[in-house]
Amino acid sequence: MLVQAVPQWQGATWAGADVRLPTGCRALAALASEVLGVPAREVPVGSEGTSTVDNIGNKSALVANRQAQLAALEEPEGPVLTLGGDCAVDLVPVGVARYRHGPGLGIVWFDAHADSNTPASSPSGAFHGMVLRSLLGDGDPDFAASPPLAPGHAVLVGTRAFDPAERQAVADGLLRHVPVPSEPDAIAGAVTDSGATKVYLHIDLDVLDPAEHGPLMHYHEPGGLSVEQLVAGIESLARFDVVGAAITECATPRRRDLEALVPVLQAVSRLLAD
Repeated sequence: MLVQAVPQWQGATWAGADVRLPTGCRALAALASEVLGVPAREVPVGSEGTSTVDNIGNKSALVANRQAQLAALEEPEGPVLTLGGDCAVDLVPVGVARYRHGPGLGIVWFDAHADSNTPASSPSGAFHGMVLRSLLGDGDPDFAASPPLAPGHAVLVGTRAFDPAERQAVADGLLRHVPVPSEPDAIAGAVTDSGATKVYLHIDLDVLDPAEHGPLMHYHEPGGLSVEQLVAGIESLARFDVVGAAITECATPRRRDLEALVPVLQAVSRLLAD
């Protein structure tokens, strides 16, 4: 398994993201190296923001960062665990997985938010809220995946904050949704119903309940999952061929907060080792 830390923040637009997301990424990478016994390799990304273009904040910085990730994934040594950084760090790993594994690839997206706006529908211009829609081949042509994930092959888990266009994407069958409490059988059933033959796992830490794990995340959407529920959801994917994973949006470097994620790291590692 290859562990890659991508301390990108430009996909987020909230104040302080340029400090909290890179430092959180590096702290999570240090913990993952210790827990998993695998050194984390940092992918160099830019440290500066750029202007908003086509309603995408820091667009040129994100395009430049993508090239560094593509170079880092040219010859992966087995499954890749990507640690972020904002959710947009998964644009390249999922795109590469789709290219390598074919149209049967599906994705399970643990996230408080649907991340499925287009630039036209985004209220913020933050690309981390558009990345899943880009992986489905929609939105800005500089980011739209080619080949894309098939409609219905993306399963949202634990999502509880939707913009109108994102709700419509679920209603139209572009996305599937397993709401909280996100029971393991419901997650596995949604993946089975999608017809996906291989699975990529994405975890945004704001899927967790902020009442218990608020320091880990910037966005505090009430009613999230416990660590135990998240681990059970991860373990429900053991019946599928999981080809890659990411843990994103870590917003704290504090060890005492991060230690709650040890069982999550262990569960993800078991999936990727099978």
